[in-house]
Amino acid sequence: MKTTEKRTLHPTICPYCSLGCGFFLELEEGKAVGIRYMPEHPVNEGSLCPKGNAAPDILNHPDRLKYPLLKTENGWKQLEWEEALSLAAEKLGTARKENGPNSLAFLGSAKCSNEENYLFQKIARLLGTSNVDNCARLCHASTLIGLGKTLGAGAMTNPLADLSNSDCVFVIGSNFAENHPAVARQVLRAKDKGAFVIVADPRLTPTSWLADLTLRLKPGTDVALLNGMMHVIVNEGLLDRNFVREKTEGFPGLEQALQRCCPETASRITGIPPSEIIKAARAYARAGAASIVYSMGITQHISGTDNVTACADLALLCGQVGRKGAGVLPLRGQNNVQGACDMGALAEFFPGYGKVGDAEAAGRLKTLWKTDKLPEKPGLTATEIAEAAGKGKLKALYVMGEDLVNSHADSSRVREALESLDFLVVQDIFMTDTAEYADLVLPAAAWAEKEGSFTSTERRVQWTDRALSPPGEAKPDIEILLLLAEKLGLGLPYRTAGDVLAEISGAVPSYGGMTKERLKKGFGLIWPCPDSSHPGTPVLHVGRFKTPDGKARLIPVEYQSPAEIPDPDYPFLLTTGRVVLHYNAGSMSRRSKALLEKEPGLFVEIHPSDAKAMEIGEGNRLVLETRRGKTEATARLTGKIGPGVLFMPFHFPGTNVLTGDALDREAKIPEFKVSACRIRRE
Repeated sequence: MKTTEKRTLHPTICPYCSLGCGFFLELEEGKAVGIRYMPEHPVNEGSLCPKGNAAPDILNHPDRLKYPLLKTENGWKQLEWEEALSLAAEKLGTARKENGPNSLAFLGSAKCSNEENYLFQKIARLLGTSNVDNCARLCHASTLIGLGKTLGAGAMTNPLADLSNSDCVFVIGSNFAENHPAVARQVLRAKDKGAFVIVADPRLTPTSWLADLTLRLKPGTDVALLNGMMHVIVNEGLLDRNFVREKTEGFPGLEQALQRCCPETASRITGIPPSEIIKAARAYARAGAASIVYSMGITQHISGTDNVTACADLALLCGQVGRKGAGVLPLRGQNNVQGACDMGALAEFFPGYGKVGDAEAAGRLKTLWKTDKLPEKPGLTATEIAEAAGKGKLKALYVMGEDLVNSHADSSRVREALESLDFLVVQDIFMTDTAEYADLVLPAAAWAEKEGSFTSTERRVQWTDRALSPPGEAKPDIEILLLLAEKLGLGLPYRTAGDVLAEISGAVPSYGGMTKERLKKGFGLIWPCPDSSHPGTPVLHVGRFKTPDGKARLIPVEYQSPAEIPDPDYPFLLTTGRVVLHYNAGSMSRRSKALLEKEPGLFVEIHPSDAKAMEIGEGNRLVLETRRGKTEATARLTGKIGPGVLFMPFHFPGTNVLTGDALDREAKIPEFKVSACRIRRE
């Protein structure tokens, strides 16, 4: 901590996206009054995006929850903590006793710390249910599954700074120049050294401005593009045969499947000229070191796991894994998506990714947790939890730091599901649209008001200390959970986040060498870090893969059409995504005056030719309708999207009224990126 005149500078980590950028909070008289840049931080090197610059706004906001609240017929009633936690424990206990442990469900948070998510899922499992999940189910569950089954680890293979060492950067389904701006700096450095940049995206985004080759594919056709590129690589002998032979399994099956997707076939599906598919394939395969960067543009589909699997296949085919400047780099959305998953806040995985139902994984946890029983079957995912609630199969739901109403697909059904519950408790920093449906609301501390560790998209685990006190009687999430666990009779042996981290190091092998003291030195550690003398592992899969036999798996995938395509009744294809000024469902960023003034409300991008045909002008109010519902937005005419395609940001209420709830068969992630839609002027 540093002091300048009357102000104290407190080092912290940005609470928004997954990069883990560092900065100093300026504190004066117990208040956050500004920020100072941190040039020495290895991720952002002092720079911050607009959201990072506005981060203190949420700490001082008048809308902050300050006291426990109980919903009554006459509105919200303020409670004391003792009464609130006793009520929560009573309601959860009653539902469990009368309907069994699987009548309970718990939704963790990618905005909360590792320690909080670990404790949250432990409480759920000690109560007898694996109905515990987090919002990775809505963004990168397909990364966990796809990279897990091909490479053996569902995580970024290389640190972000290593992109500057790439000779070719293939970007698919990511607009990092807007949404993860610090990444653009590394790609520009690679370009300065002569790297070739390929950007595949249905939209012309700021990221495409960096491209040497732009591939404008139709939404939902990523597998066809990737298979077409691999067809070229195999047929022209551009693959790394030694790597494939020595370090992978499954090549014959992949080779056979690729023959069904030549560049001409891929072109008919994607809309990309065959010559451009061939050019992209050659550039990637011939590069000395090539990286693949992707984000939710490929994960939020019914084919999301297939898309990720195909990315891994492409990298493996060319030997572009396990080396400097080469790898597969998924860019996560929220600041602790990676960590929440590592901690086991997932329906199908224990902490450290041991599978629920695996006797060996369960045995290790039973010993560590001193319990003789744990759930033996995977639980309901976040998307399935909402469905089960709507059908009356769930009785009680505990939500920590998530706004289901605005982040889940088909949000009208989510609202109905929440109304069907016997008991809903929401623990958050603001009265979100989800909290409005709660029976009990618990006020939590924001990131700078508590201590704990967070894991960035590059697997960097960093510790943050408490900088200031939470408002009113709000408490750190970990304190709330420990008090609740005591009421539930669970008797958990912790006092601080550091105590929880000490247990995490025993439960999660990749965190085995991590302690609070080590994480506070420098800028954290990158997992795997298996013991106290280990320096961390920036590059994964050097020498061998994280699979039982050390070999990666080449798994063929076939193109499948999106669940919903345009038709005469709904002639437009609606896709959704992020913008630089807002974050996730907007519960934080829409409370920043600076951000909201520049991007105040919901808009829809429409191609000028479509607008002209429908007599739509810039700024007109439009009504958009899908088979789920309708919403209103302001028209923005732009050539950044193609004719017949619409784009809306998902940071505002209304967007997910439109999106469908068709799910990826493996990852159970909804298809946010493709919906059939119609529009009219208001």
